[in-house]
Amino acid sequence: MTQPVAMTEVWRGPFLESIHLGHAVICDDTGQIVRSWGDPNALIYPRSSCKMIQALPLVTSGAAAKYGLGPEHLALACASHSGAAIHTDRVSAWLDHLGLHDDDFRCGPQEPSDMAARDGLILADVRPCQTHNNCSGKHAGFLTLAQHMGAGPEYVEIDHPVQQACRAAFEEVTDESSPGYGIDGCSAPNFATSLLGLARSMAWFASAADRSDRQSTAAQQLTAAMIKHPELVAGEGRACTELMRAMDGRAAIKTGAEAVFVAIIPEKRVGVALKIADGATRASECAIAAILVGLGMLDADHPATRKFMNAPIHSRRGIDCGSIRPTQNLLAPL
Repeated sequence: MTQPVAMTEVWRGPFLESIHLGHAVICDDTGQIVRSWGDPNALIYPRSSCKMIQALPLVTSGAAAKYGLGPEHLALACASHSGAAIHTDRVSAWLDHLGLHDDDFRCGPQEPSDMAARDGLILADVRPCQTHNNCSGKHAGFLTLAQHMGAGPEYVEIDHPVQQACRAAFEEVTDESSPGYGIDGCSAPNFATSLLGLARSMAWFASAADRSDRQSTAAQQLTAAMIKHPELVAGEGRACTELMRAMDGRAAIKTGAEAVFVAIIPEKRVGVALKIADGATRASECAIAAILVGLGMLDADHPATRKFMNAPIHSRRGIDCGSIRPTQNLLAPL
């Protein structure tokens, strides 16, 4: 098996302090590897990077149309949001529309990462609820699908029709049989795949406009919703939101826990998937930015790019100490 390769470096002053190793794959719409780093066949959990795949049955089943879901709902179904008011207000309204409540979620409560929302809860002496969970949009999608199917309330169980539909969609678009699953932080199953399979699925999304089947039409809707509403996919200051804005609607990107990142690039009909071996988000954000620069999707000098690629490291007094940089092998034009 090919070992992970150096992808991100952390410099302090004139010396290299740390190195993050990982794997990455760029795949075209025929399923072929355009370029890879490390081991394309590395087995990974995609974590939240695959939420657009998990949202496919919501659309293909007719549930999204039946319940009048629009691009904002679909963006939230693909989101790992910050728990800001723009996220939780919309998820709460979605639940109300279904006639459901926070207790119907199975994702668990989570403190918002959005500072204003977190401080508001503290000042009000209110505990976070499940709607604040970064995956509550995905779970609202699961609940919508479950209601449409007439299925039971325990929608995160592996044998529930919702999760069986998610697995079928996952294996179809990765073109692989998943060897198994783990339980994600939001309590839903997360199916394992090779990094190549994940990149292949993103290329399938990227080329969806070339096809007219129901699954591909759903993929177009989900990708368009992410691109239209980057602020709902993550949140202010987050890499997904800022880098999608910097690309002016040319690509959809999505992070996942433990330093997974994917990109859907329709104009090039390619998909990208990467995984940093040690799970460091600072490294995955830097690496995806560098790959997008190499693909000509991001301007290396854009302020958003500079925030994550060659990101400055400052002391607590604001002194410039160093930077987080991609390795040279990520920087060559692709």
